[in-house]
Amino acid sequence: MCDATTIHEKIELLINSFRSVLYEPDETFLKNMETHNLAGDDICRYQYWEWTQGVGLYGLWQLFTHTGARAYLDILTDYYDARMQVGLPGKNINTMAPILTLTHVAEHTGNEQYLSVCHDWAEWAMHTLPRTQEGGFQHITSDTVNDGELWDDTLFMCVLALARAGVIFDDESYRQEAIYQFLLHTKYLADKRSGLWFHGFTFHGRHNFTKALWGRGNCWVTIAIPILIETLSLPPSVEQFLRQTLKNQVDSLVRFQDSSGMWHTLLDDPTSYLESSATSGIGYGILKAVHLGILDSSYVTAARRALPPILDLIDGDGIVHQVSYGTPMGRESLDFYRTIPLRPMPYGQATAILLLLESLKDSP
Repeated sequence: MCDATTIHEKIELLINSFRSVLYEPDETFLKNMETHNLAGDDICRYQYWEWTQGVGLYGLWQLFTHTGARAYLDILTDYYDARMQVGLPGKNINTMAPILTLTHVAEHTGNEQYLSVCHDWAEWAMHTLPRTQEGGFQHITSDTVNDGELWDDTLFMCVLALARAGVIFDDESYRQEAIYQFLLHTKYLADKRSGLWFHGFTFHGRHNFTKALWGRGNCWVTIAIPILIETLSLPPSVEQFLRQTLKNQVDSLVRFQDSSGMWHTLLDDPTSYLESSATSGIGYGILKAVHLGILDSSYVTAARRALPPILDLIDGDGIVHQVSYGTPMGRESLDFYRTIPLRPMPYGQATAILLLLESLKDSP
């Protein structure tokens, strides 16, 4: 059943589990950081301030905007206050992810400390973040330089925050840089044959690594393009370009959707496992694009087919299952993606929340 009552019940379960998942320590990541911390600062600062939390925070912000419930805003402000008291980690693409939601919270509350942090990190992205050839945002992470590499994750994790900073600080240079990054990443990551997106591109050898059409990486694109169009007043030619880019991608996503309603972790490989964060993110991005008028209503069917399996994967404790763990670049073989372990993660919770909330806009 995918009626509004069932969806609301599942959202309540997700909310009840959210705080515990947001603050669940990632021991694998922290162990790696003991020897691979590029910034050399206190690894405790990374424990709850990474891309995994960043996506989760965005889901929580959407809950607040949907319901207006002060409790959700309090969770966000408590989180940011605690992290700022501990001290923020070194800046990179992934640690930029919590800034997206902070731009919203800062604008809503007028908190000067929040605004100052947003401006500081936006300035880093504009002027200090390492660049590839052609001025691309190099996908530097907390533990890997990734010299000369563009990744599809970057648009959601970093560029959207810069676009939002351009809005709240009325900075045209931020807005134009965000637009350029979307265009450049499209140039090198969108597969001309299928319209789907490759996980990455390197200027060292100028190739797309294993040409992985990775599910969750594609979901970041499906989500990010509608959010950018919603965030910025784009030049008509740019908006038309991005709308068509999204349509090309979604047309292929519909073709590759499994009979269960989910998507595989390698979209074009039915032998790879079905993955819930990609499925939720893709479903959410499609519905959001339809609701914004970017895609026509015929695409709703595919997005709503994703609902039953995701609802089934939310257990009685509100934990979303079948979520693939954090996935760096598969450089040698597609088997790398097929063997990423499955475990509950904040972004799995958040993408499920986003899908369920967006589905309520046209739920019977």
